[in-house]
Amino acid sequence: MKPQDVLKLCKQHAVQFVDLRFMDFPGLWQHTTVPVSELSAYSFEHGFGFDGSSIRGWQAINESDMLLIPVPHTARIDPFIQHTTLSMICDVRDPITQKQYSRDPRSVGRKAIEYLKKTTIADTAYFGPELEFFIFDQAYYDQGINFAKYYVGSREGIWDRGSEDPTNLGSKIRLKEGYYPCPPMDTLQNIRSEMVATLIELGIPVEAHHHEVATGGQVEIDMRYQDLLTMADNVMTYKYVAKNVAARHGKAATFMPKPLFQDNGSGMHTHFSLWKKGKNLFAGNKYAGLSELGLYAIGGILKHGRALCALCNPTTNSYKRLVPGYEAPVTLVYSSRNRSSAIRIPMYSTKPQTKRLEFRCPDSSCNPYLAFSAMVMAAIDGIRHKIHPGEALDKDMYQLHPDEYEHLQSAPASLEEALDALQSDHDFLLEGDVFTADVIHYWIKYKRENEVDAIRIRPHPYEFCMYFDI
Repeated sequence: MKPQDVLKLCKQHAVQFVDLRFMDFPGLWQHTTVPVSELSAYSFEHGFGFDGSSIRGWQAINESDMLLIPVPHTARIDPFIQHTTLSMICDVRDPITQKQYSRDPRSVGRKAIEYLKKTTIADTAYFGPELEFFIFDQAYYDQGINFAKYYVGSREGIWDRGSEDPTNLGSKIRLKEGYYPCPPMDTLQNIRSEMVATLIELGIPVEAHHHEVATGGQVEIDMRYQDLLTMADNVMTYKYVAKNVAARHGKAATFMPKPLFQDNGSGMHTHFSLWKKGKNLFAGNKYAGLSELGLYAIGGILKHGRALCALCNPTTNSYKRLVPGYEAPVTLVYSSRNRSSAIRIPMYSTKPQTKRLEFRCPDSSCNPYLAFSAMVMAAIDGIRHKIHPGEALDKDMYQLHPDEYEHLQSAPASLEEALDALQSDHDFLLEGDVFTADVIHYWIKYKRENEVDAIRIRPHPYEFCMYFDI
């Protein structure tokens, strides 16, 4: 869509308001709304002003003025707002220099693709993330000086199996047995279908939806693969749709990676391939049907895997998921079928156009623009420097001899460890000015001060179980 197409769309649908959406630094959509009378062809060139100093991780108070530049092809009629509203994703620009704002995550994604083309390695990076999330019937949480609590409830959760409430009909999903059960055990079929129907109406192609492994409402909706920027935009729309459809049914959707103890967490297994002139560059005659270039891309991602986790698994809660025993990919190796490896090469089809790698470490709490861009940069580094990933590991990693396992590199055990890895290994991200030094520095600073330290200084409820009687 061009700007004039957007203006025609507003007239056709009698739009009353325009909602302008953009990403904050950690990865949450922000928005501001203007009457449709404020939108003109001029708006797509000169944008709308806003205060950047109030956005997490952005401008200082003395340089707060910023511009939101609407991206016309992202225009959609919002299905959840009472008054007819057109939503558009925006780029963020500095009003003085008119340049892209370096801390705008979407600008990082655009620069990653520009750099990929500049290397002449490829012209397109395709992504297909599998976002998992939970839908709960109830959720509350709080922390004070002398207390800490949280609770999530689900009528299909096994913890309510013994409830004598008349509404309990006994169809409960056992721990780790939530993969593919039919209704009535799967209580979320209709809600997922409504989410999918809404996504399709918004122009986002969906391939499938299903219940996931964990009890208590873990689900997955799979979008069809798209180029980097389109898919990152779609991920944010996906989250928006999931949360709003759930809310419409009196439920809460969360993309928190590990809300339940002793059950599977939510990942975002990310399928990735590089293409040039319509040809899949990862298809070849090497291991699992990969090309040599595809193997080098794997080599780059594995080499920088620990640093990538700081962007692909960016919360303290992410590392409650990245532990052995819950299908979590804690070992930085690759395999054609082993789901406990960090990278898997799917073997569902032998067609060259389907050949891709699946990076299994990321989770749904990540900022997709930053995570996808970092993956591209790691792959480019592997290809340029011909980093071979070594032999694949197709064995069951939980059955390895200790001598075999100790030579394998693992994902970080905490966000702090991941940030340390990023601090010591980020030169590959700076190539082409895709991630600026300021972005890397401030990401590490923000995460340490606002998340790592915030958790470190607070008593944990389980510490009372362990130590109160000491």
